[in-house]
Amino acid sequence: MTSLIKWDPFDEVVSLQRAMDRLLEEAWPFPSPFRERAFDLAMDMYETDENVVVKTAVPGVKPEDIEVTVVGNTLTIKGETKAEEKVEEKNYIRRERRYGKFARTVALPTHVEPEQAKAEFENGILTLTIPKKEEAKPKTIEVKAK
Repeated sequence: MTSLIKWDPFDEVVSLQRAMDRLLEEAWPFPSPFRERAFDLAMDMYETDENVVVKTAVPGVKPEDIEVTVVGNTLTIKGETKAEEKVEEKNYIRRERRYGKFARTVALPTHVEPEQAKAEFENGILTLTIPKKEEAKPKTIEVKAK
């Protein structure tokens, strides 16, 4: 049996945009008034018969500092990573961890019931379980012979 995989050409455009953003950040590491210092979250998303499940790593962020919204079939996750301590800029040898606002907005693959969604946070991993609307769930139709 062959399964069909949805292909969204815009996923490739977004991936290219993120690669270009990273390249520009590495080439021009100075703050720019034209570029917000927010960064995207990497996430995994998959479907079961009943739910859409989204997992994303947000280490160092308190659960109460994360905002999750679903409008229609659009999911948005926002928050902010704050620096733990104040260190003089001139004392840094290497500074690779990101601090600041983060946000990610993605389209969900089907219609969902956001009122029944569950968000769990464990060991820096946010897991969202969003039930599908009844009409979006797969239905099995029995075939009878005559």
